[in-house]
Amino acid sequence: MKITQISVFLENRKGRLFDVCSLLGDNNINIRALTIAETESFGVLRIVVDKSDVAVKLLKDSGFVANLTHVVAVEVGDKPGGLAAVLKVFADNDVNIEYMYGFVEKFSDKALLVFRFADTDLAQQILAKNDIKVVTEKEIEGL
Repeated sequence: MKITQISVFLENRKGRLFDVCSLLGDNNINIRALTIAETESFGVLRIVVDKSDVAVKLLKDSGFVANLTHVVAVEVGDKPGGLAAVLKVFADNDVNIEYMYGFVEKFSDKALLVFRFADTDLAQQILAKNDIKVVTEKEIEGL
């Protein structure tokens, strides 16, 4: 099952990340995972939130360039080699990972990894075939 990620394009200047985070917080939107990539002049903030449709509308209405992307969140044992085991499944099945980032669940012995694939549907089929738990949008909202 795919989940929704929001990509926000930010000028690389003081306070821009705060602007996004405070806007979301002030509107009771909880960030569940995030990563940011930057260049000298701009950054791309990728976030998974509990109310993605509301968040992207709010961001756009506030002048941010934001869009929705489908990604897959995978539950992985939070232990040495946990990530390598999942990556081996993708390598063995010739699945390209465009990027990924991780976070740890509260009150659990699992880590969550968010993946962006060149072919998300194929990746989901391979995960199911290999009994790797995929996290649903509803489960993300409940974290």
